[in-house]
Amino acid sequence: MACVVGWDIGGAHLKAARAEHGRIVDAVQVASPLRLGLEALEQAFARAKPKMGRADRHICTMTGELADTFASRTEGVERLAAAAVCALEPERVVLYAGRAGFIAPQAAVRHAEDIASANWHATAALLAKLPGTALLIDMGSTTTDIVPVTAGAIAARGYTDAERLACGELVYTGLVRSFVIAIAERAPVAGSWTPLVAENFANMADVHRLLENLADGVDQMPTADGRPKTLAASRARLARMVGRDVADGQDWTLLARWFAEAQIRTITDAALLVVSRGELPGEAPIVAAGIGGAIIGEVARRLGRTCVGFESLLDVAPHARAAASHCAPAAALALLAGTD
Repeated sequence: MACVVGWDIGGAHLKAARAEHGRIVDAVQVASPLRLGLEALEQAFARAKPKMGRADRHICTMTGELADTFASRTEGVERLAAAAVCALEPERVVLYAGRAGFIAPQAAVRHAEDIASANWHATAALLAKLPGTALLIDMGSTTTDIVPVTAGAIAARGYTDAERLACGELVYTGLVRSFVIAIAERAPVAGSWTPLVAENFANMADVHRLLENLADGVDQMPTADGRPKTLAASRARLARMVGRDVADGQDWTLLARWFAEAQIRTITDAALLVVSRGELPGEAPIVAAGIGGAIIGEVARRLGRTCVGFESLLDVAPHARAAASHCAPAAALALLAGTD
């Protein structure tokens, strides 16, 4: 198939990637906070479509069905599928149902359990066709997927969000949207362990902004307090998490390092749990996808494994390399469907 666009409908972002003759030529991520309603998704499609253009086929996956806009995940799948059909070229829209393959939008409700949050499966399915054996770690704005691929097959023990949370293959921590209060219960401040204020005063974007870990364009959500995305404002938000003002004279970058370390430990622990099954050989690399490449690289170092960028395994236009990794499930769908 000459041209395919993959779409990944998340709870906070819409991601898309365009493949032409098996090559990723462009990718884009647009803010789309579904907690504000489906109008946010309609606006995101309107912004992304001119960049993606017309296609022979539009393949859609999703995680946004978990948004509390919907009364249930099944309702979310049905309404997001309908929104995609409405926004795109209706007769050319196909849904990705993971283990059930590609299906027509009309079958969305019947395959809701297969479609729901199956974007990780798309990336892993493509990876299974490439190096064949690796540990995929995809760190996005909100979550981190950890998926073993062995001998050309997905070796995940879980499929649904609930199953994957239980076995360490889904970690609810991301580079920008995760609340700092979800990372730890206390932090070292002025030589003492200080309990954190149980409020959403700061998120991990503040932490990684102070540590210069944020690439351009990856933090598309408003800050916790509505104030600017500056170093000074991030310091003030972190100070508030420990009941202080930024003028109190603490090393706020050091505090940020501690929160980042706590997050890395959480992901490393989950990766070690998955690796402890003994299914991956010691030489199997970690394939890093998503916006958290630097974090994944450190996890790989701690596990004693090489780290390979997802985009380096693809045929991708040079200007789209970073975006293809940031939008890995969408890119994977565009390539998988092009060979289907």
